[in-house]
Amino acid sequence: MTKFRVPLAHPKPDIERFMQVVIQRHETDRPPLVEYIVDGILYRPIVENLMGRKWADYLPDDRKAQEAYWDNYVAFWHCMGYDFVRLEMGLPFPSGSRIAEDSAEAAKGRMRGWAETGKGPIQSREDYEKYPWPKIEDEHFWPYEHISRRLPEGMGMFSCHGGGIFEHVSRLFGYETLCLMLYDDPGLVRDVTDRVGELLLAYHRRLCRIPGVVAIFQGDDMGFRSGPLIGADHMKEYFLSWHKRFAASAHESGRKYFLHSCGNLEQIMEAIISDVGIDAKHSYEDAIVPVAEFKKRYGSRIGILGGIDVDVLARRSPEEVRAHVRKTIEECNPGGGWAVGSGNSIPSYIPLENYLTMLDESLA
Repeated sequence: MTKFRVPLAHPKPDIERFMQVVIQRHETDRPPLVEYIVDGILYRPIVENLMGRKWADYLPDDRKAQEAYWDNYVAFWHCMGYDFVRLEMGLPFPSGSRIAEDSAEAAKGRMRGWAETGKGPIQSREDYEKYPWPKIEDEHFWPYEHISRRLPEGMGMFSCHGGGIFEHVSRLFGYETLCLMLYDDPGLVRDVTDRVGELLLAYHRRLCRIPGVVAIFQGDDMGFRSGPLIGADHMKEYFLSWHKRFAASAHESGRKYFLHSCGNLEQIMEAIISDVGIDAKHSYEDAIVPVAEFKKRYGSRIGILGGIDVDVLARRSPEEVRAHVRKTIEECNPGGGWAVGSGNSIPSYIPLENYLTMLDESLA
């Protein structure tokens, strides 16, 4: 494998610089790095083979093993050149999923879940009343607190509840059922949405009390290639109204609110910016709108996070990836307001060499 600049021997994270570049649009010769999720299939060999650290499995009943796992996690983000550690964990919302073997070459033998799109556990008012709604416990936050204590000098933390409000509500009903319920029983949709929203809001408020957390970086996939997953008016009424509360809560605590959402959100983007009040947006796909074009439209109002198309990272050669990353940097870096990273995340099917190539070219 080609020799890369990462892992860095002497990282110098600077979360203040990250925020100045992305939020305050300071000019910079080299944009900061950003990432949403790196799949463990790629993260583990980097930790073991490139960083030379002993791997520690996350064992549910072994706190020492869990602490060692999170220590490796912090070391990964640090040595790969990021200015932050991003961590999301979530409350248990039982909803069911379809399980099948991961088709990625690197993930042979590993199982993967897909959301059930038909019918979820809530189909009626009775189901809503009987549903085992989770409670927020101190135990949910100890990994964030452990990482907070382990943050290297200069690093911050981006945190959120694992799974956004639209994602959880659509799984509780089932996406198809939700679409019908918006017309057949909007009162039930409102009650379920508000129940989930209150829990996520309380969760975010706890996160914002943890030292080192500088932003809530919430994921909530609300679109597909041609538009929002439900009508724009319904999305605004039921779900963006809650994102507005999440953003306000983050801002009240002195934190920023970043939004990751896949899909074509053009119909609701003005509401996301002006009404919800996000500070930065993540997730871009060239087939919808290339990140450079998105930055031209909205980069004077919000920070732009990532944008190296996942299809490029997954299927192109390392040389093609390098050229694409360089071109994107040349288009997006002028004027600040941008951090370089994938357009979505680093899933199991992206070749490790391509991920490393993206970082290497970004650090050039």
